[in-house]
Parts: sequence; C-alpha cells; structure tokens
Amino acid sequence: MQNFIDAYSAINLRYLFEGLWITTEVSVVSIFFSFIIGTLMGVARYVNIKYFSAIIGFIIDLIRNLPLLLILFFTYFALPNIGVRLAVIPASIVAMTVFESAMLAEIIRSGINAVPVGQMEAARSNGLTYVQAMTVVILPQAFKAMIPALVSQFISLVKDTSLATIILLPELTYHAQIIYGQDVNYTIPMFVALAVLYFVFNYALSLISRVIDRRMSRTRA
Repeated sequence: MQNFIDAYSAINLRYLFEGLWITTEVSVVSIFFSFIIGTLMGVARYVNIKYFSAIIGFIIDLIRNLPLLLILFFTYFALPNIGVRLAVIPASIVAMTVFESAMLAEIIRSGINAVPVGQMEAARSNGLTYVQAMTVVILPQAFKAMIPALVSQFISLVKDTSLATIILLPELTYHAQIIYGQDVNYTIPMFVALAVLYFVFNYALSLISRVIDRRMSRTRA
C-alpha cells in the first residue's frame, strides 16, 4: 500500500497529467485532420471517378495494411533523409493522421453505401447538384449511421498514441515509464494509473457518442 501512496505523490501525478495533456493534444488534432481527410478520401472512393478513385482506393488499402508503428518510424526517422524534419509531436500527429484517415475513409465509404440510392435520386430530382446532394442529403444521413464506428475508431486512436513512445513522444505512457523507471516499486501503481486514465478518457468519448446518437434519434423521430 505504501508503494501506491509514494507513487501517487503530487509531483508524480502532475507529471502523469502533463503526459495526459500531450496524449489529448495529439489525439484531438489527429482526429480533427483525419476526419476531414478521411471524409474526402471516402467520398472520392465512393463516387468512382475514373482512375482517381482507383488511385485513392489503392492508397487507402496500402495504408490500412501497414502497421501504425511502421508509419511512425517512417515519419520520424525516414523523412529527414529527404529533407523533411519534424519534431516528435508533429511527427506523431502526421503519422496518426495518415493512418486514421485511411481507416476512417473505409468507414465513411461504407456509411455512404448504406444510404438508400433513392435519396440521391430524390435530391437530384429536386434540383440539387451532385455535390449539393452529397453534402446536404447523403453525408448527414451517413454520419448518423456511422457514429458508433467513428467513435470506436477515435478511441483506438487515443490508445494508439501510446505507440509513439517508441519515438519518445512525451505522452501519458512515456511519462509513466519515466516514473517507474526511477523506482521499480512504482511499476504496478503506474500501470493501474494508466488503466484508470485511459478508461476514463475513452469512456467519456463513448458517453458523448451515446448522447449525440440519442439526440439524432430524437431528431429523426
């Protein structure tokens, strides 16, 4: 018990929360950009533009079948060889965004496919252009259906930030490693703290998604 009391000193807890802030920062920025890029890629693959959609599809399949760790290594260690040098936080954000964009693109494409074809036909018959119909009619319906899958992917992204410790991203897991590296008696307390903090963070995302889903359900009703 004394190990837990010592491990959770004010200094160590503050250090852990500093790491949690970096985790939050990287996660939020990566989610923001990957959602935008993933939506564009998903729509581009769905509309089936000759050659272009095929190229986008190849890029998506390529990235989705690569481990995130490899993309992190490439972004931080390989890009400097071609003159692109990124600090550890920007490198982590770029790697996470690239990987998550490909994952989200498939979710979004599937969500669009789930919208009845008649919705597009009805929108076009009312005078909307294809882009207007996609933006105003199709995508809002698709996003409503995709909320659970999108939130699940966002939660995975938050947990995947721990992989960036390999390139020394000073996020939550890295800070915990520093603490128990100074005293092996803090190992179990730090693992418990990590489990609690990741659970609270991700469970909060799940609760937010449920609230949004309920409100959208009421709107549809």
